[in-house]
Amino acid sequence: MKLQFDKYCVRSWEEDDAPALAKYANNRKIWLNLRDAFPHPYDLQNARQFIEGVQEMQPETIFAIATETEAIGSIGFQLGQDVHRHSAELGYWLAEPFWGRGIVSEAILALTDFAFQHFNLARIYAEPYASNVASVRVLEKAGFQCEGRLVRNALKNGELQDQFMFAKVNSGFRIKR
Repeated sequence: MKLQFDKYCVRSWEEDDAPALAKYANNRKIWLNLRDAFPHPYDLQNARQFIEGVQEMQPETIFAIATETEAIGSIGFQLGQDVHRHSAELGYWLAEPFWGRGIVSEAILALTDFAFQHFNLARIYAEPYASNVASVRVLEKAGFQCEGRLVRNALKNGELQDQFMFAKVNSGFRIKR
């Protein structure tokens, strides 16, 4: 899968992405804004295991954010189950040298359009930490709406964190029987 925007793209992960992934993901500033399942420090073995795991996923829902020459981040969604089967949770990160360029907002727009078209989703949501002002702005620029504040919702780095609930709804969603 490949979704092109500007001089960047959202595409499938490749084995050759492991060195760039290890280089960029090994950043405490990135780790502080992600779930604890994202390792820190992040090394080449972590990168290879991650890529192998996402390549085995069916359906494919986690992708690289990339330039023409290397992976510079990750974006994906986790499909809901049971009564939440028409929802998906969005997650993403971008290498620090690329922050502030609007790349993630564009990647989110491309990926949410793709997900709505191919996965029969009514909504896609994200739960950024309230302290992550940049992520809140990215979601707003991508058309997500804040639905509320989740007070003391997550324990990260030894501290209870508030999170926001942001969502984008699919106005064209129809239940398929």
